[in-house]
Amino acid sequence: MIGTETISRVIGQDVYDESGQKIGSASEVYLDDETGQPEWVTVRTGLFGTKESFVPIRNADLTDDGVRVPVSKDRVKDAPKIDTDGHLSPEEEQELYTYYGMGAGTDTGLATGTNTGTDTGLATGTNTGLATDTGTDTGLATGTNTGIDSTRTVTTSDAGAGFDERGAVGRDTSGPTTDNAMTRSEERLNVGTQQSEVGRARLRKYVVTENVTETVPVSREEVRVEREPITDANIGSALDGPAISEEEHEVVLHAEEPVVEKEAVPVERVRLDKETVTDEATVSEGLRKEEIEVDGADTTLGRDRDGRS
Repeated sequence: MIGTETISRVIGQDVYDESGQKIGSASEVYLDDETGQPEWVTVRTGLFGTKESFVPIRNADLTDDGVRVPVSKDRVKDAPKIDTDGHLSPEEEQELYTYYGMGAGTDTGLATGTNTGTDTGLATGTNTGLATDTGTDTGLATGTNTGIDSTRTVTTSDAGAGFDERGAVGRDTSGPTTDNAMTRSEERLNVGTQQSEVGRARLRKYVVTENVTETVPVSREEVRVEREPITDANIGSALDGPAISEEEHEVVLHAEEPVVEKEAVPVERVRLDKETVTDEATVSEGLRKEEIEVDGADTTLGRDRDGRS
Protein backbone atom coordinates (compact mmCIF):
# COMPACT_ATOMS: atom_id res chain seq x y z
CA MET A 1 0.00 0.00 0.00
CA ILE A 2 1.32 3.44 -0.95
CA GLY A 3 0.68 6.33 1.44
CA THR A 4 1.47 10.02 1.46
CA GLU A 5 4.75 9.38 3.26
CA THR A 6 6.09 7.33 0.31
CA ILE A 7 5.00 9.61 -2.54
CA SER A 8 8.52 10.99 -3.01
CA ARG A 9 9.72 7.44 -3.63
CA VAL A 10 7.14 6.87 -6.36
CA ILE A 11 8.05 9.76 -8.67
CA GLY A 12 10.46 8.67 -11.39
CA GLN A 13 10.21 4.97 -10.54
CA ASP A 14 9.48 2.29 -13.15
CA VAL A 15 5.86 1.15 -13.16
CA TYR A 16 5.01 -2.54 -13.75
CA ASP A 17 1.65 -4.15 -14.37
CA GLU A 18 0.13 -7.03 -12.44
CA SER A 19 2.09 -9.60 -14.49
CA GLY A 20 5.45 -7.84 -14.10
CA GLN A 21 5.59 -6.14 -17.52
CA LYS A 22 7.06 -2.65 -17.52
CA ILE A 23 4.52 0.03 -18.43
CA GLY A 24 6.64 3.18 -18.14
CA SER A 25 7.87 5.61 -15.48
CA ALA A 26 5.86 7.44 -12.81
CA SER A 27 5.46 11.15 -13.48
CA GLU A 28 2.87 12.66 -11.09
CA VAL A 29 0.77 11.42 -8.17
CA TYR A 30 -2.82 12.62 -7.67
CA LEU A 31 -4.33 12.69 -4.16
CA ASP A 32 -7.96 12.33 -3.20
CA ASP A 33 -9.04 15.46 -1.31
CA GLU A 34 -11.45 13.49 0.87
CA THR A 35 -8.97 10.92 2.17
CA GLY A 36 -5.70 12.68 1.36
CA GLN A 37 -4.38 9.36 0.04
CA PRO A 38 -2.77 8.69 -3.36
CA GLU A 39 -5.46 7.79 -5.91
CA TRP A 40 -3.87 8.05 -9.37
CA VAL A 41 -0.41 8.14 -10.89
CA THR A 42 0.42 9.36 -14.37
CA VAL A 43 2.76 7.03 -16.22
CA ARG A 44 4.98 8.13 -19.07
CA THR A 45 4.66 5.58 -21.87
CA GLY A 46 5.53 5.43 -25.54
CA LEU A 47 8.88 5.17 -27.30
CA PHE A 48 10.25 8.45 -25.92
CA GLY A 49 8.08 8.70 -22.80
CA THR A 50 6.00 11.56 -24.23
CA LYS A 51 2.61 9.98 -23.59
CA GLU A 52 1.05 10.01 -20.11
CA SER A 53 -1.76 7.77 -18.91
CA PHE A 54 -3.65 7.74 -15.62
CA VAL A 55 -3.24 4.50 -13.63
CA PRO A 56 -4.94 3.68 -10.29
CA ILE A 57 -2.47 3.60 -7.40
CA ARG A 58 -4.90 2.95 -4.55
CA ASN A 59 -3.92 -0.74 -4.23
CA ALA A 60 -0.44 -0.49 -5.78
CA ASP A 61 2.71 -1.78 -4.12
CA LEU A 62 6.11 -0.06 -3.87
CA THR A 63 8.96 -2.56 -4.33
CA ASP A 64 12.71 -2.31 -4.73
CA ASP A 65 12.27 -2.46 -8.52
CA GLY A 66 9.55 0.20 -8.73
CA VAL A 67 5.78 0.44 -8.49
CA ARG A 68 3.47 -2.51 -9.25
CA VAL A 69 -0.11 -1.57 -10.10
CA PRO A 70 -3.08 -4.00 -10.11
CA VAL A 71 -3.94 -3.51 -13.82
CA SER A 72 -2.54 -4.86 -17.09
CA LYS A 73 -0.28 -3.03 -19.51
CA ASP A 74 -2.85 -3.34 -22.31
CA ARG A 75 -5.48 -1.82 -20.00
CA VAL A 76 -3.29 1.22 -19.40
CA LYS A 77 -2.52 1.51 -23.09
CA ASP A 78 -6.20 2.09 -23.94
CA ALA A 79 -6.99 4.30 -20.92
CA PRO A 80 -9.03 7.50 -21.51
CA LYS A 81 -6.94 10.42 -22.77
CA ILE A 82 -7.08 13.07 -20.04
CA ASP A 83 -4.83 16.12 -19.85
CA THR A 84 -2.43 16.11 -16.90
CA ASP A 85 -3.06 19.75 -16.01
CA GLY A 86 -2.75 19.44 -12.24
CA HIS A 87 -6.30 18.42 -11.35
CA LEU A 88 -9.09 16.07 -12.30
CA SER A 89 -12.68 17.16 -12.64
CA PRO A 90 -15.38 14.93 -11.15
CA GLU A 91 -16.41 13.92 -14.68
CA GLU A 92 -12.85 12.94 -15.63
CA GLU A 93 -12.36 11.00 -12.42
CA GLN A 94 -15.67 9.19 -12.88
CA GLU A 95 -14.62 8.27 -16.42
CA LEU A 96 -11.43 6.71 -15.04
CA TYR A 97 -13.32 4.88 -12.28
CA THR A 98 -15.70 3.44 -14.87
CA TYR A 99 -12.92 2.41 -17.26
CA TYR A 100 -10.90 0.59 -14.60
CA GLY A 101 -14.02 -0.89 -12.99
CA MET A 102 -13.43 0.86 -9.66
CA GLY A 103 -15.99 2.22 -7.25
CA ALA A 104 -15.86 5.98 -6.85
CA GLY A 105 -16.67 5.71 -3.14
CA THR A 106 -19.12 7.78 -1.12
CA ASP A 107 -19.14 11.32 0.14
CA THR A 108 -17.46 11.26 3.53
CA GLY A 109 -17.29 15.04 3.97
CA LEU A 110 -19.84 17.58 5.12
CA ALA A 111 -21.14 20.11 2.61
CA THR A 112 -21.28 23.53 4.24
CA GLY A 113 -22.81 26.67 2.84
CA THR A 114 -26.00 28.63 2.59
CA ASN A 115 -29.09 26.97 1.19
CA THR A 116 -31.61 29.67 0.32
CA GLY A 117 -34.14 27.34 -1.28
CA THR A 118 -36.02 24.20 -0.48
CA ASP A 119 -34.26 20.84 -0.91
CA THR A 120 -36.91 18.35 -2.05
CA GLY A 121 -34.66 15.61 -3.35
CA LEU A 122 -31.61 13.54 -2.47
CA ALA A 123 -28.30 15.22 -3.14
CA THR A 124 -25.83 12.72 -4.57
CA GLY A 125 -22.27 13.00 -5.81
CA THR A 126 -18.90 13.85 -4.35
CA ASN A 127 -18.70 17.03 -2.33
CA THR A 128 -15.04 17.90 -1.81
CA GLY A 129 -15.21 21.58 -0.93
CA LEU A 130 -17.52 24.32 0.20
CA ALA A 131 -20.69 24.48 -1.89
CA THR A 132 -23.10 27.39 -1.91
CA ASP A 133 -26.57 26.38 -3.10
CA THR A 134 -28.50 29.47 -4.19
CA GLY A 135 -31.48 27.78 -5.81
CA THR A 136 -34.07 25.11 -5.33
CA ASP A 137 -32.71 21.57 -5.36
CA THR A 138 -35.31 19.24 -6.88
CA GLY A 139 -33.02 16.34 -7.70
CA LEU A 140 -29.25 16.37 -7.88
CA ALA A 141 -27.76 19.20 -5.81
CA THR A 142 -26.29 21.83 -8.09
CA GLY A 143 -24.50 25.00 -7.24
CA THR A 144 -21.13 26.66 -7.22
CA ASN A 145 -18.24 24.69 -5.84
CA THR A 146 -15.81 27.21 -4.43
CA GLY A 147 -13.31 24.68 -3.12
CA ILE A 148 -10.67 22.47 -4.69
CA ASP A 149 -11.61 19.76 -7.19
CA SER A 150 -12.04 16.23 -5.99
CA THR A 151 -8.52 15.12 -6.82
CA ARG A 152 -5.28 17.02 -6.56
CA THR A 153 -1.86 16.14 -7.88
CA VAL A 154 1.53 16.14 -6.28
CA THR A 155 4.84 15.50 -7.88
CA THR A 156 8.06 14.66 -6.13
CA SER A 157 7.06 15.74 -2.63
CA ASP A 158 3.87 16.92 -0.96
CA ALA A 159 5.62 17.82 2.28
CA GLY A 160 6.83 21.35 2.81
CA ALA A 161 5.55 22.56 -0.59
CA GLY A 162 2.44 24.75 -0.90
CA PHE A 163 -0.38 23.95 -3.28
CA ASP A 164 -1.16 26.43 -6.04
CA GLU A 165 -4.66 27.50 -6.99
CA ARG A 166 -5.22 24.16 -8.72
CA GLY A 167 -4.08 22.11 -5.75
CA ALA A 168 -0.89 21.04 -7.51
CA VAL A 169 2.73 21.21 -6.52
CA GLY A 170 5.51 22.03 -9.03
CA ARG A 171 5.79 19.93 -12.18
CA ASP A 172 9.52 19.12 -11.93
CA THR A 173 9.62 15.32 -12.06
CA SER A 174 13.41 14.98 -11.96
CA GLY A 175 13.90 15.87 -8.30
CA PRO A 176 12.25 17.29 -5.18
CA THR A 177 10.30 20.47 -5.77
CA THR A 178 12.12 22.89 -3.51
CA ASP A 179 12.35 26.07 -5.59
CA ASN A 180 11.54 27.52 -9.00
CA ALA A 181 14.47 25.87 -10.77
CA MET A 182 14.30 22.88 -13.10
CA THR A 183 16.86 20.13 -12.98
CA ARG A 184 18.42 19.07 -16.30
CA SER A 185 19.92 15.60 -16.37
CA GLU A 186 21.91 13.62 -18.87
CA GLU A 187 23.26 10.14 -19.14
CA ARG A 188 26.96 9.46 -18.84
CA LEU A 189 28.85 6.39 -19.97
CA ASN A 190 30.66 4.40 -17.30
CA VAL A 191 32.76 1.71 -18.95
CA GLY A 192 34.22 -1.16 -16.96
CA THR A 193 35.19 -4.76 -17.54
CA GLN A 194 33.95 -8.10 -16.33
CA GLN A 195 35.37 -11.56 -16.73
CA SER A 196 33.50 -14.15 -18.75
CA GLU A 197 34.44 -17.61 -20.00
CA VAL A 198 35.48 -17.50 -23.67
CA GLY A 199 36.95 -20.97 -24.12
CA ARG A 200 38.83 -23.89 -22.59
CA ALA A 201 42.18 -25.57 -23.34
CA ARG A 202 43.13 -29.07 -22.23
CA LEU A 203 46.04 -31.49 -22.56
CA ARG A 204 45.29 -34.90 -24.05
CA LYS A 205 47.83 -37.71 -24.46
CA TYR A 206 47.47 -40.38 -27.14
CA VAL A 207 49.70 -43.08 -28.67
CA VAL A 208 51.07 -43.09 -32.22
CA THR A 209 53.32 -45.69 -33.90
CA GLU A 210 56.22 -44.76 -36.16
CA ASN A 211 58.79 -46.98 -37.90
CA VAL A 212 62.40 -46.55 -36.81
CA THR A 213 65.25 -48.03 -38.86
CA GLU A 214 68.61 -48.69 -37.19
CA THR A 215 71.75 -50.32 -38.61
CA VAL A 216 73.66 -52.73 -36.36
CA PRO A 217 76.81 -54.70 -37.34
CA VAL A 218 76.53 -58.53 -37.18
CA SER A 219 79.24 -61.18 -37.68
CA ARG A 220 79.17 -64.79 -38.86
CA GLU A 221 81.60 -67.61 -39.29
CA GLU A 222 82.39 -69.07 -42.74
CA VAL A 223 84.31 -72.21 -43.69
CA ARG A 224 87.69 -71.68 -45.22
CA VAL A 225 89.83 -74.62 -46.40
CA GLU A 226 93.51 -74.27 -45.63
CA ARG A 227 96.13 -76.59 -47.08
CA GLU A 228 99.63 -76.85 -45.67
CA PRO A 229 102.55 -78.99 -46.94
CA ILE A 230 104.12 -81.73 -44.87
CA THR A 231 107.13 -80.38 -43.12
CA ASP A 232 109.41 -81.55 -40.40
CA ALA A 233 107.32 -79.57 -38.01
CA ASN A 234 104.01 -81.37 -38.73
CA ILE A 235 105.10 -84.76 -40.03
CA GLY A 236 104.47 -86.31 -36.64
CA SER A 237 100.78 -85.25 -36.70
CA ALA A 238 100.45 -86.35 -40.31
CA LEU A 239 101.66 -89.87 -39.63
CA ASP A 240 99.52 -90.29 -36.48
CA GLY A 241 96.97 -92.84 -37.53
CA PRO A 242 96.56 -95.49 -40.22
CA ALA A 243 98.18 -94.97 -43.54
CA ILE A 244 94.94 -95.32 -45.54
CA SER A 245 91.50 -94.76 -43.86
CA GLU A 246 88.21 -92.91 -43.97
CA GLU A 247 87.71 -89.98 -41.60
CA GLU A 248 85.28 -87.07 -40.94
CA HIS A 249 86.00 -83.77 -39.26
CA GLU A 250 83.19 -81.33 -38.34
CA VAL A 251 83.41 -77.60 -37.61
CA VAL A 252 80.54 -75.65 -35.97
CA LEU A 253 79.83 -72.30 -37.61
CA HIS A 254 78.38 -69.31 -35.64
CA ALA A 255 76.65 -66.09 -36.75
CA GLU A 256 75.27 -63.00 -34.94
CA GLU A 257 71.69 -61.84 -35.48
CA PRO A 258 69.97 -58.56 -34.38
CA VAL A 259 68.04 -58.65 -31.12
CA VAL A 260 65.32 -55.94 -30.65
CA GLU A 261 64.13 -54.82 -27.25
CA LYS A 262 61.77 -51.88 -26.50
CA GLU A 263 61.50 -49.91 -23.29
CA ALA A 264 59.43 -46.83 -22.30
CA VAL A 265 61.47 -43.92 -20.94
CA PRO A 266 60.23 -40.41 -19.90
CA VAL A 267 61.47 -37.68 -22.23
CA GLU A 268 59.69 -34.46 -21.10
CA ARG A 269 56.88 -32.97 -18.96
CA VAL A 270 54.15 -30.79 -20.51
CA ARG A 271 51.75 -28.50 -18.60
CA LEU A 272 49.22 -25.75 -19.40
CA ASP A 273 49.81 -22.26 -18.08
CA LYS A 274 47.94 -18.95 -18.55
CA GLU A 275 49.20 -15.48 -19.32
CA THR A 276 47.21 -12.25 -19.51
CA VAL A 277 47.30 -10.31 -22.78
CA THR A 278 45.85 -6.79 -22.82
CA ASP A 279 44.04 -5.56 -25.92
CA GLU A 280 41.88 -2.52 -26.56
CA ALA A 281 38.10 -2.76 -27.16
CA THR A 282 35.98 0.09 -28.48
CA VAL A 283 32.43 0.48 -27.17
CA SER A 284 29.73 2.71 -28.62
CA GLU A 285 26.47 3.61 -26.87
CA GLY A 286 23.80 6.23 -27.34
CA LEU A 287 23.41 8.57 -24.35
CA ARG A 288 20.27 10.56 -23.62
CA LYS A 289 20.25 14.05 -22.20
CA GLU A 290 17.60 16.58 -21.38
CA GLU A 291 17.36 19.97 -23.03
CA ILE A 292 15.43 22.92 -21.59
CA GLU A 293 13.63 25.47 -23.72
CA VAL A 294 11.65 28.52 -22.66
CA ASP A 295 8.18 29.25 -23.99
CA GLY A 296 6.49 32.64 -23.65
CA ALA A 297 9.40 34.39 -21.92
CA ASP A 298 10.00 38.10 -22.68
CA THR A 299 13.20 38.30 -20.69
CA THR A 300 16.58 38.36 -22.36
CA LEU A 301 18.19 34.93 -22.36
CA GLY A 302 21.85 34.13 -22.11
CA ARG A 303 22.66 36.50 -19.19
CA ASP A 304 23.57 35.59 -15.65
CA ARG A 305 22.29 37.22 -12.48
CA ASP A 306 24.80 40.07 -12.74
CA GLY A 307 23.59 40.89 -16.23
CA ARG A 308 26.72 39.60 -17.93
CA SER A 309 26.47 37.63 -21.17
